[in-house]
This record gives sequence, C-alpha cells and structure tokens, in this order.
Amino acid sequence: MKLFYTCFITFLIFQLNYAQQKIKDAEHIKTIILQPTLANNYAPIIRLGESIQLIFDDLNADEHDYTYKIEHCDYNWNSSNLADSEFIDGYAEDRIRGYENSFNTLQPYTNYSLTLPNDNTRIKISGNYKIYVLNDYDEVVFERRFVVYESKVTVGVTIYKSRDISTINSHQSVEFIINHPSLRINNPKEEILPVVIQNNNWQTAIEGLKPQFYRGTQLLYKYNKETSFLAGNEFLYFDSKSIRNSTLNIAKVEQGRDLYHTYLYTNEERIDKPYTLFEDINGNFVVRTLTGDDSNTDADYSWVHFSLSCLENLDGKDIYVSGNFNNWQLNETNKLTYNAENGLYEASILFKQGFYNYQFVTKTADGIINNSDIDGSFFQTENDYTVLVYYNKFGSRYTKVIGVGYGNSEKMNN
Repeated sequence: MKLFYTCFITFLIFQLNYAQQKIKDAEHIKTIILQPTLANNYAPIIRLGESIQLIFDDLNADEHDYTYKIEHCDYNWNSSNLADSEFIDGYAEDRIRGYENSFNTLQPYTNYSLTLPNDNTRIKISGNYKIYVLNDYDEVVFERRFVVYESKVTVGVTIYKSRDISTINSHQSVEFIINHPSLRINNPKEEILPVVIQNNNWQTAIEGLKPQFYRGTQLLYKYNKETSFLAGNEFLYFDSKSIRNSTLNIAKVEQGRDLYHTYLYTNEERIDKPYTLFEDINGNFVVRTLTGDDSNTDADYSWVHFSLSCLENLDGKDIYVSGNFNNWQLNETNKLTYNAENGLYEASILFKQGFYNYQFVTKTADGIINNSDIDGSFFQTENDYTVLVYYNKFGSRYTKVIGVGYGNSEKMNN
C-alpha cells in the first residue's frame, strides 16, 4: 500500500509540474529541432503513422543519459488524462539511445537524436502531443509540441487581402472550407474546432471560429476580420555555414578566446521603407557546415552579434530577435538591449552553424507581441498558413485532429 501511495503522489507531482504551458529550455541545451523526416518540411505536424525526428545538442558534452516522455493533450494543450496504453503502443517513456559527440569543433557538445515511431514507441491516435526530455533527476530540460492528424476531412485554404480599408495594405486574411463527405458531424459549431496558424508560430494562432455557412458536406469559413493576420515583412537572414568568413549579411568574423564571433551588418528599421521581395523560409532554420560531412556533429557554434538601428517610439516595449531557432520564445537570451554609446539595440546569441531566418518583434508589459513595429507590415509578404481541424465529438474522451490544410500568400486571390 505504501508503494502504491508513493507512486500515486509521484504521478500527481509529474502532472502538476508538466501542466505549465511553457517550460524554459535548459541553458546547456541548444539547437532543438522537431520536424517530420520528410524533406523541406519544418512544421511539427505529421499524419498518423508518419515519422517525426527530434534532434538537440547538450553543450555539457558529457554523454548524459536523457529520457523522453510523450503526453497526449487536449485542444488547449492540457493533459488529456488518457492512460499511456490508450495512445501509445509500447512505452510512452524511454531512454534516448541515439547520441554522438561533436567532432573537431571549438564548442564541444553531444548531439542527441530520436525518431518516432520507433521499436519501443508507436503513436496510436491523433491529437496534440507534448514531448518532454528529462535528465537523470527527472527534471525537464525542455519540452516541445507536435500534432498528429488523421485524414478524415480535406481543407481548402485561400489567402486574401484584408477587406477592411484601414488594414488593406498591412493584413492578410485566411478563408477555408472543410470537406467531410465520409464523416458525419452532428453539431459542427460545437464539435469542429479549427485553428489557423501563420508560419508555424503558435503565439499568434487564431482559434474559436464557427462555420458561417453549410453547403452539403462542406463547412464554410468566410471570415475576414476574424481571420486577419498582420502580414509582417520578409524575414531577415544570415548564413554561417562557413564560420571563418564574412558573407552577404555577415560584416566580419573574429576568433575569440574560445569561440568565433560573427558580427552581422546593422539592421535598419523597415517600417517606413517600401516592400522588397527576397526569398526566405518563413522563420525557420537549417543547420549546415562546409567543413564536415555530418552537420549534426561537425557544425560548430559561434556568438552571433545583432545590432538594430531604430528611431521608432518603443516606450514600454521590449525588442527581441525572434524565429523558430528557439521555438519563437521571447526571453532574456534573445532580448536586445540599448547601447547608449552607439545608439543601437544589441544582442549576442549562441548559434550553431547554418542558415537562419529571424525578425525583430516587440512585446509590451501586457504580453502583446507585434512583428510590425520595427519591420513594418505589407500585404505582399509571403507567408505560410496552416489550418488544423480538431474534432471534439460529443461523448468522446479525447479531441482528434481530423485534417490539415495549407495555404501560401504568394497566391493572393484579390
């Protein structure tokens, strides 16, 4: 009986600790990648049965033993309280066995990799999932979200300019249709829960939409204002695959006492400048190096120095370097500070070699995030949009994801 209560209390503590929406990444854990194994696919969204890969570096470089734990979540990313056996075939928690030390790098690290499904863990149902990585003391060093869907419905996504004259030049609106010819939905307004995401950034996701019209086995969402996003501007970028050399956006490279220092050209605010098209990968990144065969273990780290010239009135707002390189998190690590001597906002962030997209965003004390205060917002900006369709069937014990649709603003329909 004593053992039972001990296990029960441990379980409750686990649930309470992990109930937080966001867990700060441990400082020694860097370059976390969670994406499908399919090429050129960055969003952690997979079809049931497909593979997703987790890769990360431990800068302690001590071949530490890490375990992973998979948790099934509801629509709001809280634990669905299903038993492990209900959503996992095998073990929901297991050791990460794939790891290798870096080779010939100034910054030593151990690179870890995990692929799901594997021989010990196979996901059985669709839905929202969290993967936790724990150390020997059962402490969470980081967590990431991913989505598993079933193809029960198809989703047609169309991008438009805003119909509101006040935002017509700065916003993009998303309209979509859910087709369900083989699925009977009794109460679409209550059971169907779509989520619209721009550039795989959940911080600005739009939820709570109800179908406006019904046409046979189609649900039509013809909103404009309610599904309107700030279009933002094309992402800035740098490429450090050659860590010793300056490139298009890298002004100079210096070798410090321990690591290289990569100084980017000073970025100027773009809010009052005309829109300029240049190719980006919408906030994502690719680890790569020219000096090795395996970028996971041969790519080195360097301190990347950002500087921003900005004359806008940003009183009460903090400025951050934002992108998928740190899961769009806004914290002290990627916060810019004002240098009164040169009049620039500056930040120094540790990056693994590769091609990185980034943008400058502001955040108020109330937590309002804006990607246009510095770089402006232009309806011509190329953005990716994803519509996830959640199905909370009446009487069901969990929320399914029954379809996904994609759209891109390059194909504007106005």
